[in-house]
Amino acid sequence: MTLTVPSIDNLLVNITEEIVVRASLEDTFQALLLEMGPDNVAPDGTPLPMAIEAWPGGRWFRDLGNGDGHLWGLVQAIKRPTLLEITGPLFMSAPIVNNVQYRLKDVAGGTSMSFRHSGFGIVPDMHGMPFDEGWKALHERIRLRAESGGRAH
Repeated sequence: MTLTVPSIDNLLVNITEEIVVRASLEDTFQALLLEMGPDNVAPDGTPLPMAIEAWPGGRWFRDLGNGDGHLWGLVQAIKRPTLLEITGPLFMSAPIVNNVQYRLKDVAGGTSMSFRHSGFGIVPDMHGMPFDEGWKALHERIRLRAESGGRAH
C-alpha cells in the first residue's frame, strides 16, 4: 500500500480566459454549443464525438456509440445566449469536481466571452499536456466559427 498526500496546489484547477469574438451574442453562443458538442475535436484535430444537451440537467458526454462513452458533466445553468455552466468530472477519471462557466456579453464590435474552469480534487497527471491548451484550442474554434457566420473550421 502506498500513501500519497498531495499538496493543496495539486488539488486545485483554476483557469480563466477572456475571448473577444467579432460576432453577435447569438452566433457566439451557437458556435459554443456546436464546438463543445457534435463538432468537437481534440487539440490535434482528431474528432472527439461529444454531445451536449443544452438544458438544465442535460448531459455533456463523449459519445463512443452503442451506448458507450464518458460523462464529462451536467448543465448546471443555461441562459441563452449569455450563460452556460457545467459541473462534473470533465475528461478526468479521478475523484474531482469541476465547474466550467461561460459568460457572454455584448461589447462594441461583438461579444466578450468570459471563461472559468475551477476544480477541486485529485488532479490527474495529464502526461505533460496542460488542460489550458485544450480550452484555448476550443475557444479559438468557437471564435473562428462565430466570426465566419457558423461555418466549422
